Amino acid sequence: MQGKLTLFLIQFFSWLPLQLFHAIGAGIGRCLYLIPNSLRNITLTNLKLCFPEWGEQQRKRIAYKSLIETGKSATEIGALWHWKPSRIAKLVRGVSGEEIVQAAQEKGKGIIFLTPHLGAWEIAGLHLALTYPDHKLTVLYRPQRYKPLDNFILQARERAGARLVPTATRGVKALYHALADKQNIGILPDQDPGDNGGIFAPFFGVSANTMALVSKLAQKSGAPVIYIYAERLPKGKGYYIHFHDAPDAVNDSDTEQSTTVINQGIEHCVRELPEQYQWSYRRFKTRPEGETGFY
Repeated sequence: MQGKLTLFLIQFFSWLPLQLFHAIGAGIGRCLYLIPNSLRNITLTNLKLCFPEWGEQQRKRIAYKSLIETGKSATEIGALWHWKPSRIAKLVRGVSGEEIVQAAQEKGKGIIFLTPHLGAWEIAGLHLALTYPDHKLTVLYRPQRYKPLDNFILQARERAGARLVPTATRGVKALYHALADKQNIGILPDQDPGDNGGIFAPFFGVSANTMALVSKLAQKSGAPVIYIYAERLPKGKGYYIHFHDAPDAVNDSDTEQSTTVINQGIEHCVRELPEQYQWSYRRFKTRPEGETGFY
């Protein structure tokens, strides 16, 4: 039932113009902040952990804005998964750091693109697939339990030319093969990997269970690592793409060191636009042995 409702809502919001579904999303976000709920609690907890130097009012202000952006991310999915790629491409109003991608392409090793949960990450993936079709994009994703929804998401995300592979052994192998073929890959690097493939590394000074996969891919392939995020512009005006180089030690042979550096790169992106980061995600849910949970 839940899966069918999700598909209906995705279809419904695809019929609306960008300004309207962002306005509806903003309204949902305001309700999430004003009405006591777990997402608000998680958001405030994460901000307190990551920005202890901020005053309470500043954290509340960012929490309020972040939940508004969370609402927008939910309502914009209909358009981003239904509209024609050519229509979505027109929503990108500008790009910064494109010279970083051009320099990386000249190395001829493929590129590892890291897309944090910042801004409109669906737009970031579509932009890569549409802009660099000669370097086919392979993206790691987590399959959905409801098969019709999973099939729809696969079709939606692959319609611009990307290839999606599951968060399983065969998916990881596909990433290595793609880099060996000098193609591009895309990964969401700030998810808690659970009990598989994680290593504890600092994120905003807090020990976070962090995937070691990105570090291992960079070490083995020598491919450059680039961060990309799509800033959501106000009043439904579209999106702005940002590219950033990864820190130099991203492919350090010490996996713990390189994973720490990867998190530092994510931090840099988040500090540029903290109100659009998904603070409502339980990023620190897995704790080192003997440590009390935060949520």
